[in-house]
Amino acid sequence: MDEYVKRLANVLDVEPVYSDLIDIERIPRPRDRRLFIPEHDINMLDFLSLYGCELQFVVGEKNSILGRVMQPLNNLRYELRFIEASQQCLVEIKSETLRTKLAQVIEIKKQYLPRVIWNATWGTEEIAQLMSLSSGLYDPEKSQYEISSYSQDIVYVNKRVQQLLQGEYEQDLEYMGEIQQRWQYGSRAGQLQNSARLLISRLDDGTQILKQRIEQKPLCVQGKPNTQAKILESMFFKVYIEKVQPYMSAVNSGADQLFQPLARLAQLQKEVMPQTFNAYYQQTLNVDNKQNIWTLYQQRIKEHTEAWQDLLEQCGLRPTPD
Repeated sequence: MDEYVKRLANVLDVEPVYSDLIDIERIPRPRDRRLFIPEHDINMLDFLSLYGCELQFVVGEKNSILGRVMQPLNNLRYELRFIEASQQCLVEIKSETLRTKLAQVIEIKKQYLPRVIWNATWGTEEIAQLMSLSSGLYDPEKSQYEISSYSQDIVYVNKRVQQLLQGEYEQDLEYMGEIQQRWQYGSRAGQLQNSARLLISRLDDGTQILKQRIEQKPLCVQGKPNTQAKILESMFFKVYIEKVQPYMSAVNSGADQLFQPLARLAQLQKEVMPQTFNAYYQQTLNVDNKQNIWTLYQQRIKEHTEAWQDLLEQCGLRPTPD
């Protein structure tokens, strides 16, 4: 895009100015994304009283060495298994005191479950890798199939999350784990953000060049195209239309496929979204925000295309739709 701005400036005899790339939010660090979940399990004495209940095995696994270092998704699995096993165990417990205790723990765990779900989605290292800005620009030729696959995966995750939030706890999260594993192998969402960031800034630079020429001496005398106008028209079609626009379209398509379901994943859980995540949400995921990166991107494309049309119109060369 730097070369595009340079060529445009050369054709119009204007000095190119390259603005700094816009600032974009990085996904917050794990400690700023993850919500605190207080421990609400049964004590050892009550644990020993659960002989014969499936819940004893569930709690026993959690108390093992591996259980103490559970990743967020595995912790969600545990909480769901605890709730299910506890409800089954309630009818088998003879002690009224223990039954009351267990019923209270079940209710507390249900209350905190939305937080556990948040941690198992937006609190994971896998989604941080998907959103990472450290892997350069988006390459449509290498990433088109992956984007489609990621999009379908996130739609699947959204469906599971929505069902869990509606109280449908009997969910198989095995495939959700496979999805998160795939997120580790590519930072496609972050690459799309990087490309949008570059395009926003360089399109704006190009727009300023076009407007500068529009506001200075006319490109053509009495609206008649001259040699410079013909060169500019050629650049419009051969560079902007044939090279720049296809890439912008690919970025736009990839963003639609990925960021719409990602926005949905955040919106479903907005009630528990931590304040430390809000700035990232507003700029990256909330399309209703005027400063959202994708809103700015569409705005810069529109402004740049209109500036091209206005300048070419001075020479009677304004492009018209086929």
